[in-house]
Amino acid sequence: MSTTAGLSAAARSLLSLLADGGFHSGEAIAASSGCSRTGVWKRIEELRALGVEVYAVPGMGYRLAHPLELLDGKVIAGALTGTAAEAIGLIEVHAQLASTNDHLMRRAAEGAPAGTVCLAERQSAGKGRIGRAWVSPLCGNVYLSLLWRFGRAGFSGLSLAVGVAAVRALRAQGISDAALKWPNDVLWSRRKLGGILIEVTGEANGQYAVVIGIGLNMNLPDRHAGSIDQDWVDLARIPGGAGVSRNRLIAGMLNELAPMLAGYETTGLAPYLEEWRGYHSFEGAQASVQQGDRVWTGRIVGVSAEGLLLLACEDGPVREFASGDVRVRAL
Repeated sequence: MSTTAGLSAAARSLLSLLADGGFHSGEAIAASSGCSRTGVWKRIEELRALGVEVYAVPGMGYRLAHPLELLDGKVIAGALTGTAAEAIGLIEVHAQLASTNDHLMRRAAEGAPAGTVCLAERQSAGKGRIGRAWVSPLCGNVYLSLLWRFGRAGFSGLSLAVGVAAVRALRAQGISDAALKWPNDVLWSRRKLGGILIEVTGEANGQYAVVIGIGLNMNLPDRHAGSIDQDWVDLARIPGGAGVSRNRLIAGMLNELAPMLAGYETTGLAPYLEEWRGYHSFEGAQASVQQGDRVWTGRIVGVSAEGLLLLACEDGPVREFASGDVRVRAL
């Protein structure tokens, strides 16, 4: 496990102390951390500047708006089973990164082994599909990237199989209505709960390094979500979702991802396709599909064996769309 810059060690220590959601007096914090009351106030302001809600109540002290479960690589590693326990190696936990995907792509170029995991409490430049920003405030959400390697370009439709793994992990945690939208959105009640971003680079030895990024909203304050251009939701707003452990959910996702990835070059998308179709929230929906400057409207009639979206267009034909720069909107 490792950490990186972006949140001072003193502020990280204070966040760990406040994570239980209870009141802690400024005097007690100062005594435990060996600093002055002014130093405590500066650390509180550092957390607030990063978007952490910290309440100050005279006579009682400081507390967070709600308890936080900080990322813990040891807890995650201890909950891995089967193929994941064998295949997942280093689990990096960072206080802050620009992007977990970007960081892991760099690590891949440096020779990091397949099965390396990167997590961050906050992303300063989180990435979504088609160059969009991924809203990534400090703590409470999941920013997960996993490195895998393929010996050939045998990963067509991989984002759909990753979506199946994500839904399985969520449903195992009691989020029974978790669903999917082609090609990479994780939904609940047709609202965006998370997303998948897969990035690939070829290597000199003929292999492909594939970084699988998954972002999930667990506790996303309204003030951070103003730039999200579609209906969204977080686990805290879903019945039964507020009690989901972040570390256990991450471990559950890795437990689903590892065996799928280990066999994907052999099986491809086929074993996951019918399950994906069962999770597809927009099956049969009227929709518009935009690709570049062109827009088609019609009814979504499924996906092909290769994972291409099938749209029965109003002008007659059924057209196929690869993910690329395609945008899909329900009408």
